[in-house]
Parts: sequence; structure tokens; C-alpha cells
Amino acid sequence: MTQDIARDLHLPLSLHGIHVPLVTPFTRAGDIAAEALEALAHEVLDAGATGIVALGTTAETATLDEAERDLVTDVCARVCGERGAPLTVGAGASGTRAAEASLARLARWPQARAALVTVPSFVRPSAAGVLAHFARLAEVSPVPLIVYHIPYRTGQPLDAAALRGLGALAGVAGVKYAGGGIDQDTVALLGDLPAGFAVLAGDDAYLSPLLALGAPGGILASAHLATARFAELADAWRAGDVARARPLGHALARLSAAAFAEPNPAVVKGVLHTQGRIPDPGVRLPLLPASRTAVAATLERLAEL
Repeated sequence: MTQDIARDLHLPLSLHGIHVPLVTPFTRAGDIAAEALEALAHEVLDAGATGIVALGTTAETATLDEAERDLVTDVCARVCGERGAPLTVGAGASGTRAAEASLARLARWPQARAALVTVPSFVRPSAAGVLAHFARLAEVSPVPLIVYHIPYRTGQPLDAAALRGLGALAGVAGVKYAGGGIDQDTVALLGDLPAGFAVLAGDDAYLSPLLALGAPGGILASAHLATARFAELADAWRAGDVARARPLGHALARLSAAAFAEPNPAVVKGVLHTQGRIPDPGVRLPLLPASRTAVAATLERLAEL
């Protein structure tokens, strides 16, 4: 990557709307179904998604080898390049040096506009350590960072002050906020944000209240299934159309709850397969395929929309 391109990618990143963290479709033989992934990327963008995310948790990234991760990123980068849509790529690691190396590889894809980087898991550093970790990554990353705050996976809770400190770092564009609910810290954070720092909903069922509090959008696995309606919800809250937003938000929360009744992305994949959008519903161990009951319940919620 040239220095000019690197500088362009460090320009302020405007985060808004619905970004879909794509599943990784597999063939019946267990290989990546690249054509299905490409079609899925186009479908969600056609339906109103602002952008897509490659290699998020929903992509089963932990089960992919390096060549497979590169293939997924290649496909998503090609689609975003063709469509002029922002691409975010999951990167990072629990160790800072390993996270630096992961981010450095993103220079291979100039279509990437941001990196989704999880708060270090298992290590459980102090809040000051988390700040130092992201300060270092922001210095070396070829793209702006979106902090992935998901304490029920990382074991690392961060209060509003800590997240505000991360948001004040140059090179940190936003946070995927998946705190497991709406609490005092959520309200405090959204009520006093650093300039240029966006809070994106990361818990699908809480999208509507976060939008009501001022979040500009979300990164949502459930949006595979009703992309246009999720985009409509974001537009409604942005326009202040409470009468339209409130009932739609409740309906989409019910859909999201059904889609997450079993470990993500098993149910989403089961529905996508039923719809004929991916060739196989399979997930890789240690995940197991969704039950028929969970898929049927999600389809019922989808039909209600």
C-alpha cells in the first residue's frame, strides 16, 4: 500500500446505518462456498445495508485457517470495491504484538475502511492496559479501528469513562457496543461522546433503544435475514419517526431473539439455507448446527415482518 492510500484510509470514517457481519457459507464438503459468500454480500447491500463486515464472530473466524480468512476477505473486498460500500475486517489478538501483525496484513486490501478489533480476551488487562493496547494499535494500523466491546465474551467489562478514553484516541472511529443490555454506562456513554466517535449497536435485540439514544447504526448478524427492515429502522430513528420506529423495533427484537436462541451463527445459517441463499447450513466445531425448532421459530418471526 502506498503512503497516499494509507493516509486516505486514516481520514475520518463516518459510521452509520446497518453493517452486516457476513457468515462464512460452506459447501457440503466443508469448504468455503465463495460464490455464495459473494452473492450474499451483494444481496445485503442491495437490500439497504450500508456496509459489510468480513471475519467477525459471525464468520466463524476462529475456525478458519489463514488461507480461508484471506479468501473471505478477498471476496468481500471485491464486492465492496465494485459497490463503493465500506468494508470492515475483523482483526486483532489478545496480545498487542500479535494484534499489530494482524492489522498490518490489512494493508493488502485497500478496500478495507476499518478494522473491528475485540477488547483483549482472557488476558483481562486493567482499563489502563486496554487503553494502552488500543493506543499502540491505532498508531500502526493502516485503517481506523472499531473497538469491539463484548464483555460476556472477553471477560473484560469497561465503563463509560474507559470507552470514552478509547474514543478519544486518534485512529479509533467507533465501538461495536455489545454490553448485554442497556444500563447506566450505556446512557452515560451515548450522552457524552468524543468528537468523531460512533457507538454502533452490537447486541441485535437492543438496536432500537440504542438508536433512540443516539447510536447511528449497528453491526448485526440478524440483519442477514431482514436487511431492508433493519435499514428502515435506522432511517426511522434518524428521521425522528417514533410512530414507525417503535413497533418495527419491537418486531426486529423478537426476530433477533429467535436468531440467537442457539449459538450464533447456527440459526442464521439454518434460515439462510432454508431460503436457498447458502448451499449448506453447516457450522464448524465446536459449534453445532441449529435445531429445526430454532430455525422454524425464526422463520415465523421473519414472516411476521
